[in-house]
Amino acid sequence: MNLLKMIARTGICVLAITAAASCNSGPSSDKKAADSAKPVAEKPVPGTPIKIDSSKRYIFLTWDDSPQPPGTVNCKAVFQAEGIKATFFSVGFNQVGPFKKRLIDSIRNGYPQFLLANHSFSHGFNDKYRKFYAPGMTDSALNDFLRNEKELKIPVKIIRLPGNNTFASNGNIQGQLAKSALVKRLDSLGYKIVGWDLEWGQQGKKKEPRESADEMIKRINQKFEDGTANQPNAIVILSHDRLFEKKQFADSLSKFISILKQDKRNVFETIDHYPTMQQKK
Repeated sequence: MNLLKMIARTGICVLAITAAASCNSGPSSDKKAADSAKPVAEKPVPGTPIKIDSSKRYIFLTWDDSPQPPGTVNCKAVFQAEGIKATFFSVGFNQVGPFKKRLIDSIRNGYPQFLLANHSFSHGFNDKYRKFYAPGMTDSALNDFLRNEKELKIPVKIIRLPGNNTFASNGNIQGQLAKSALVKRLDSLGYKIVGWDLEWGQQGKKKEPRESADEMIKRINQKFEDGTANQPNAIVILSHDRLFEKKQFADSLSKFISILKQDKRNVFETIDHYPTMQQKK
């Protein structure tokens, strides 16, 4: 009889423990299960199209010739502080040494804020543009872009031609090199070529901007109002990393962005979201 009572009591205890465990695993366990079932947000892939808002004014900041520290470092820091997007058209033979390699890596890995794009490996055979774009040099120039794409691990087929303002996409070619054999070859291979609408230029041989921040803002607003950009409601601005080496010019870049941000119509985007760059081959 005592044995039967012990078994009965043991059974009750087991049921109680099981019930308690079931209660304890209720909401908490359900929450854990729900959390584990939630999809993990994937990092955007360069080149993924976005929806264009026709009520907005899209500004594409495209900076050439990186890596060029300290200019590249300063520009990245300003863009990060202001929370805006920008594109760096990079040159392979400028990537010398571990620091510059890390700088390029940081741009490539910085998407969606930063986009790494192709500006040729040799910068047009070291600025020898006539030779670079000569009909007999088409294969060599093409291989220069392909080498840059491979060595810098450039994630998009978007190119800026060294020293030339040309747009090309899906057979629609316009600009300085509209009849170039190289441009036609790149276009046939699915590459998109982007020029620029406005340049924040260099002051002679000095590594500093030619125009003030206020002057550039005036020119941007005027171009939007005139509707004279290559694409409606979109302006591509060209500049160079090296122009912002000194603090005073980095501050000017920061002022430039800060003022443009005050107009809620302005949206800063990477060049893979430029209208013609989003069209699939």
